[in-house]
Amino acid sequence: MRSADRPQEVIHDDGYDQAAEVLGGDFQIAHQTVGLLGDGNCAAIASRFPITALHEVDLQLTPRTRDFPAITLIAEIAAADPVGPLLFVNHLPSWKPQLELERELQTVKASRAVEELAGGRHVVLAGDLDATPDAASIRFLRGRQSLHGASVHYIDAWAQAHPGDAGLTFTPDNPLVMQETDVTVEEPRRIDYIFVRGGEQGPSLRVGACERIFDEPVDRVWASDHFGLVADLEPFA
Repeated sequence: MRSADRPQEVIHDDGYDQAAEVLGGDFQIAHQTVGLLGDGNCAAIASRFPITALHEVDLQLTPRTRDFPAITLIAEIAAADPVGPLLFVNHLPSWKPQLELERELQTVKASRAVEELAGGRHVVLAGDLDATPDAASIRFLRGRQSLHGASVHYIDAWAQAHPGDAGLTFTPDNPLVMQETDVTVEEPRRIDYIFVRGGEQGPSLRVGACERIFDEPVDRVWASDHFGLVADLEPFA
């Protein structure tokens, strides 16, 4: 099974579906409906397998998050054997650097919703988490610390496939980074992830590979201000 963290944020309104335009007709696409700002910007999940249910976790948890449509989408996907049914989670917390408190609260709320739904299914959580690997919200996902009375354990696909490699996904080497932000300085960092939920005996899916995509221009055109990720995941024998 191949997992990717795009499309995560797309334009979708009554007359236009950006994800469908980019991906074509081979995907079923589920769009965010909760907490939208009215500008057409939303989160989405696209799947080649049937999406049998979609759950939306509203991440508007403090007044500081109201100007961004923070959301977690949890799609129940009827994937083919040998993978079988799974949850695919698009986690889109608040982006501002000073909002790590909110990202902590949002990630804990999202993880609790996943735990309620998972049952015995595989869980893949992916997205632009706007936090570096040493941030509390990411350390929480990796099982390296608890937050707000909760703890979980997810495997970081990039770290598993490339131990010790910084794997930068948001860097001024991409000219769109400075063009599309209002800040004066952007620190190169890894803020985009693919995670696999783990249990007592480790993750239920093996990370066969994890690579960056869209990290070079084509005819001088960059696909996004973020580099994407793609991972090959498969059940353990």
